[in-house]
Parts: sequence; C-alpha cells; structure tokens
Amino acid sequence: MAADRTADVLDATLRCLLRYGVRRTTVDDIAAEVGVSRSAVYQYVRGKDDAVRRVADRLHRRALTHAREAAVADAPLAERVHGILSAKVELATGPFTESPHATELFDEQARLCGDICREFTDELHSLLTTSLAAEHIDRPADAARILLATTIGLLSTGRPDLLRRATVALLGGFYDHHTAYPSMRSLP
Repeated sequence: MAADRTADVLDATLRCLLRYGVRRTTVDDIAAEVGVSRSAVYQYVRGKDDAVRRVADRLHRRALTHAREAAVADAPLAERVHGILSAKVELATGPFTESPHATELFDEQARLCGDICREFTDELHSLLTTSLAAEHIDRPADAARILLATTIGLLSTGRPDLLRRATVALLGGFYDHHTAYPSMRSLP
C-alpha cells in the first residue's frame, strides 16, 4: 500500500464488523477485504481494536457534524431539535439496519468504543440544552434528556420514523402554559 489507504482499511473494517461482529472480525479479515497482506494493514492501524475504535469515532464524528449544523441552522426550534436528534438516528439506520452487529459500534456500554458513544450523546445533550435555553424552555437540560431518551426509545422499537412527530409533541409540552407556543404545522 504505497498511498495512504487508511480510509480503505477503515471502510473494510466497517464491512467486516457489520458482517461478523467485533469479536469475530480479525485483522486477516480486514486485510482480505482490502486485498492486501496482514502486515500492510498494520501500516495504518495498530490492530483490530484500534481499527474498531477509529471506525466508531469516524461514524460518530460524521453524525456530530450533522448535529452541529442543525443546531446553528436558521430554522424554527422544532427543525433544529429534530436535526440534532436525527444525528442519533443516522448512526442506527442506513447500512447498519441490516446488521445484527451494528449496535456493537453504537452501544454506550461497549468495551471498545463505549466512551466514544457516551461523548457523542453528551455532545448532543449539550447542543440540545443550548438550543432549548435560547428559546427560554424551562429546565432545558432536563428537556434535552427527555428528547434523547425518546429518540433512543423510538430506535429501540424500530420506529425512528416517528421522531419528527415526537419532537413536535414534546416541544409543545416543554413550553410554559402561559407562553404562546409557535405553530409546528409548517414542518414537513
């Protein structure tokens, strides 16, 4: 591998993880997936654990970029909150939906990358709290926890398609009953 093929190694690692899971994936599997020797893989990662962590980190960073963009968008609160929460959904959908091993990369209790997952969730909580506080939502940190828990619940029941409706409903409940709640009918 003359050129830097780190991305190729990480892409191959992800495919192996989705196919075999963390425990059953080996550096030999990754090498075969890339089409190089085992020693060539070690030019780009220290081993399987390093490759798994780097894949998890890359996926979480990508989703976090989307969440940060949503948080600062010039859009109504419901759209910004939905965009932030969608970053969590993004990790569990797409090509990951079909793999029984995908949760190993996104589980906060996972041995290899649980810390990455927790930091991601903490960052989402911070983005939500800041967005909610700017709109004068009472107890924004608690509201952010409720929104995240609802998102996780929707994912666990296989109904992330309800996220937009849940976001609108929950935001309506967070406003003080004396506050005029802006209409959410304009949301797609």
